[in-house]
Amino acid sequence: MTPDEKVTLREEKETLLLTVYGKAEESRMPDSLLRDRFAAEAIARVNYDFSKLKVRRDDMISLAIRAHLLDNWTREFIGRHPDAIVLHLGCGLDSRVFRVDPPASVRWFDVDYPEVIALRGRLYPERAGSTLLGTSLTDPQWLDAVPADRPAMIVAEGVLPYLREDEVPRLFNRITAHFPAGDMGFDCYSRFGVRLLRRHQSIRATGASVHWGLDDPHDLEAQVPKLVFVGEVSSHDPAQLARMSRATRLLSRIFLSIPALKKAGRIVRYRFG
Repeated sequence: MTPDEKVTLREEKETLLLTVYGKAEESRMPDSLLRDRFAAEAIARVNYDFSKLKVRRDDMISLAIRAHLLDNWTREFIGRHPDAIVLHLGCGLDSRVFRVDPPASVRWFDVDYPEVIALRGRLYPERAGSTLLGTSLTDPQWLDAVPADRPAMIVAEGVLPYLREDEVPRLFNRITAHFPAGDMGFDCYSRFGVRLLRRHQSIRATGASVHWGLDDPHDLEAQVPKLVFVGEVSSHDPAQLARMSRATRLLSRIFLSIPALKKAGRIVRYRFG
């Protein structure tokens, strides 16, 4: 397939390319966890020098672990609420709606900047029950386009750290006021983790700025009163770590043995309503 979509995204918007590329490449591995053929097909159409992002094999596997976990949480929620709404915040070029493959009774909304949504619309086929919303997450008006009469699953992957410190609780307060009940699943970093993320070679290659950090998940309960912290998971999955390099496996053991490092990056879940 000849790459025919030239991409000129910059900074935070450009980071969506490293995540979809990592998932696509992990899906080409014989022992793939994600098996995301949709991402692989989309990437094949993108005219972009992915080598500049310096995405390593270990990064690809780590991205697949995170996506797989959030996919499973989304499937679980839909299993409990077959008429649910799913909000995929900062969807980028992620093909979660195709991987999860929700029933027709689910209303799915992929939300990202207008230029990202336009690119997404050219790379992926239309899907019944799925709506693309082109907007900044910080625009207070975009939720008006989303029905408010059903429980909602809110998924955010690789996007919230790019928002400012006050923007995340403001966004979550709007969402929890809009829906009667729901779950939230997203990745986050401690403030120390944010500092580490700023040094990551792939992030630096895009020039993106990282801001929002969360040291204690219960702190968000105070900022967003309707949220109740359910639990957290690290991405240190032993079965998947075994696929990574020896250096990464050693570094993972070090991180798990030091509390401050162990909490540098987590995937958290909240409930409201």
